[in-house]
Order: sequence, then structure tokens, then C-alpha cells
Amino acid sequence: MESIGFLSQPRRQCQPSKRNKRRFRLAEAEAPDEIKALFNQYSENGVMTTDHLQRFLIEVQKQEKDTFQEAQFIVESFKHMTHFYRKGLHLEAFFKYLFGDINPPLDLKLGVHNDMTAPLSHYFIYTGHNSYLTGNQLSSDCSDVPIINALKKGVRVIELDIWPNSDNDDVEVLHGRTLTTPVQLIKCLRSIKEHAFTASEYPVVITLEDHLNTDLQAKVAQMVTQTFGDILFSPGAKSMKELPSPESLKRRIIISTKPPKEYLEAKEVKDNERDNQKGDAASDEEAWGKEIPILKGHFPADDKNELDKDDDAEEDLDEGDHKLQQDIAPEYKRLIAIRAGKPKGGLEECLRVDPDKVRRLSLSEPQLEKAAETHGKEIVRFTQRNILRVYPKGTRVNSSNYNPLVGWMHGAQMVAFNMQGYGRSLWLMQGMFRANGGCGFVKKPSFLLKSGPHGEVFDTKAKLPTQKTLKVKIYMGDGWFYDFHHTHFDAYSPPDFYVRVGVAGVPADTVMKKTKTLEDSWIPFWNEEFEFPLTVPELAMLRIEVHEYDMSEKDDFGGQTCLPIWELREGIRAVPLHDRKGERYNSVKLLVRLEFV
Repeated sequence: MESIGFLSQPRRQCQPSKRNKRRFRLAEAEAPDEIKALFNQYSENGVMTTDHLQRFLIEVQKQEKDTFQEAQFIVESFKHMTHFYRKGLHLEAFFKYLFGDINPPLDLKLGVHNDMTAPLSHYFIYTGHNSYLTGNQLSSDCSDVPIINALKKGVRVIELDIWPNSDNDDVEVLHGRTLTTPVQLIKCLRSIKEHAFTASEYPVVITLEDHLNTDLQAKVAQMVTQTFGDILFSPGAKSMKELPSPESLKRRIIISTKPPKEYLEAKEVKDNERDNQKGDAASDEEAWGKEIPILKGHFPADDKNELDKDDDAEEDLDEGDHKLQQDIAPEYKRLIAIRAGKPKGGLEECLRVDPDKVRRLSLSEPQLEKAAETHGKEIVRFTQRNILRVYPKGTRVNSSNYNPLVGWMHGAQMVAFNMQGYGRSLWLMQGMFRANGGCGFVKKPSFLLKSGPHGEVFDTKAKLPTQKTLKVKIYMGDGWFYDFHHTHFDAYSPPDFYVRVGVAGVPADTVMKKTKTLEDSWIPFWNEEFEFPLTVPELAMLRIEVHEYDMSEKDDFGGQTCLPIWELREGIRAVPLHDRKGERYNSVKLLVRLEFV
């Protein structure tokens, strides 16, 4: 059996020292048999020419539009390995191409490819919650650093809680009624201006939770207009009849908040809910985060890593202040582009669609879950024209998150997350916004935007047929030996890796499966295939996690990724893995085959 020279299994004994690790060369290892068979099928006399490679790209990788020049570029990229095979690739180079950064599961050349000319309500928007906090919700520092970090990652909605300082003559940002240390509002605004468009040219929305009197509101208006100048989008004192498009708002800043008198109404509701839910608390997350909380009664339990769902708890308490005046400074009011608030009259009135104006409605995660049980279609109809923001419940004091699919499947544009933490829910959020070139806006599926001839909208509870099936074959993995200390997983032997792979989406599509555990292997070869029937592939994400089995303790974390299924490229792909916070490892990858049937 022919071997190739860029991978190998490090020996079990005599592991190299940290000093010598950089010099440790992986010697010979076998490519998966299927890869060898494909190479033989698309090569001649041990050489895959440019013509052969182009045919492989079209027939196996499903890159039907790839030209001879694009195949030639790949061959040229590996000419340093193929000086004896100047007309093409040998097996080692072919394998290295498949397992390299040049062959990702998402087409990076696409860039921003969604239609960006529709109203803002037609997009999922990368949204932060309490964007100024460096850690937990009760005692961490407030700073502009997490705001900067979020913007650099493509987050498009930044939330600021604004309060009077102790002398009542300036404005600070902090999490009210907690021990968080404040940061000056002007510092946050300047940092937003400097970093707003580092990762994306599309607009940044600043949602303000306003706890100010009219004098300080006027001061905020002055700060905002002086800081942002011409890039501030201000439609004037009147409410907009339709939201503008992301394309028309490129490199613009948008302010969204609700008038103080509406905080008074929200505060009364919050106090009642707090009394009813007193005593609930969020438990600490596991090493890699809780299993994603799900809608009650929908999903099956999984293996030992499927952890209990979060308990119901009170919603966030930081949206109101009973001392606020009902007046609003006129210059401040003119800055508010997206008006927010909860009308009187209960859920039906909150979800009423006004043909003459658009607005933003905020619901806590338990409020959304309860509303979805009885008013799912009304939520979908509301989000076709208006903005729905969902935010974490107040007992998430450790800055954990919730299942974003609950909001997305009902059309919620602003599913607000604590970006400073980690965990499976945040991995899903990061996965969603890898779509559409990572610009922070993803066009919602057409079924969430359209109504039928009699006003019918998407029913999240309807039983739907399978549209397509995703087949995922996990061949192998590599890179842990370089990105982890050689005693990280086990002091005396190589790691015992297994893969959890599945889908997050609507309840009918959500499932997790796992491979066998391979003992004592830095370069595991699983060669296992899984099938995932999809009823709503437009909202489904591929979840992949690698863990290292530990018989006596909790399994160790070995990497993860979440990928939007509607943008996956078929074929054999090198899937890079990320750490618990979503940062990509330098070397850790899986070799995977993706196919839709």
C-alpha cells in the first residue's frame, strides 16, 4: 500500500520534549483508502494532471464552474512538492491539497453574496447583549475592550446601558443595580466609531437602554452627533414607514432605543416576574458549555455530554428605572432611527403589525418561548416588517447564552448574545454569521418573508417533509500534536479522540451522533459516515465537536465548529476547528466528505 510523507502517527513511547517539538517531523502515514481510490481514478501513471484535477473538482467537489486556470492554480500552489511531477500532482500533494487551507467547507471567494437591498427586517443581524461587560453580569468590569473585540468579529448590534454618574452631570455605561464598574459613554462611542467597519462595511446599530433624565439625554445627543457626525443615520422625529436596507446604510451608525415612559411600563412587568421567579439561578457551565437548550418536549436525549436544559428564570432586569421622567429631550428623540417599545394590551397588541410604521420589540428568552407556544405565526408575521430583539434571561449571571434557533425560526433579527463567554449556543451564533461572507447580516429564508394568498405564514409547528439529506463522512483528523502540549490530554499516552457530529435547526432536524473512540492516536482515522434528513435546511447548521475520552474524569475538549448548511460545499473538505471561544486553531482540522442526496 502506497504511503505519503506529510503525516504519521507519533510513537506512543519516547514522546519528544517541548524543546524538540518544533523539530519533530511526522514521517509516513496512510491516506484513507477512499482518497487513494479517487486519486487513482483521476490520475494516470501516478500523476494527476491539471485536466485530471479539473475533472475531479467538477465531478467530486461539485465545483461545476471551476476552470482549467483554477485547477492550474492549485497545481502551481504545490509545485514545491512536485518537482519530479511538473505536469501535475502526486498522491502526497493531492492529499495535502485536500487537507489544506486551500480547500475549506465554505467558499470564501463568494464574499457577501446575499441581496443586501431589502429592508433590515429581512435579515438576521449579529447582535450583542451588554456589549460592554468583560465577564459576568454582576461584578465584572465595564470597558470598551469587549465592544472593540465584538466589532472586529463582525458583530453589528452593540448594546449600551447608559446611567447618570454619581454627580448626575455625566453619562456612564454599566449594568445597573449590580457591582459592575462603569466606563464613560464617550469612550465607548469613540471606540465604536474607530472599529465599527473593521470587519464589515454594513451598518452598526447601537441599542441604548436609557436610564437618564432629559438634561442628560440632551448631553448624550450632543456626544453622539459630535462623535459620529455624517455617518450617523437620523431619519428625523417621525417613525419610519419601512426600514432601510443594509446596502443603503453602508458605513452608517444607527441608534435604537425606546422612550423613557415605556421603561416605566416594562419595569412594572419585570418586578412582577421577578417576584414570581425568585430563587431560580443559572448553574455553572461545563468545560465546553451546556448542551444547547431546546424547546420543551421536542428533542431526544443524547450521550453523556447531553446536559440538562436551563431552568426557566426571570427575564433581564436592566431595561427600566422607576425614577425616569416621561419627557424626552427633542434632540435626543431625533437621533432614534429604530423606535422600540412594548405597547399596552398584552401579546396580541405587541405583535400587531402597523402598515404605517415599523418598530422594534424586545422579548426575553422565556417570553419568546412562551409566546412561540401560542402565537408562533403572529411572531413570524410581525418580523416580516418589524424588528424583534431577543435577549438572555436575567439569571444568566455567568454570561451564558440560550438556543438562538428559537428566535431565528420565528424570524427574529436581533438574537442578542453575551459575546464575552463561550459555549455551544455561542458556537451556533458564530456559525450562523460565517454565512454571507461574515458581514454580520444574513438574509432570512424566503419562507420567513412571504405570506400566502390568505395571509398564511411559516408554521414552526407544522410537520414538514424531508427536503434533502446531508451525508457527512468523517475520515480523519490532525493537528492536535502541534496546537496542544503533548501531555495536555494524557501524561503518558496519546489521546483517545471521538467526534460528535450533528445538526442544529428546527426541532425535527436537530440531532447529535458520535463516532467510535480511537485509542492512543494523535492522528485518528474514523472513516465513519452519518446521514441527517433535513426538513428546513435553510435554518440548519452542521455541528462538529471533537472530545478526548477520559474514563475517570470529564472528557477533554479537542475542538469545534458550526457551519451554515445552506452554504456548505459538497465534496471532500478540510474543516478547521476552533477553541471554546471560537478562535481558530493553527493546525487542527478534520478531513470530511459532504454530500447532499
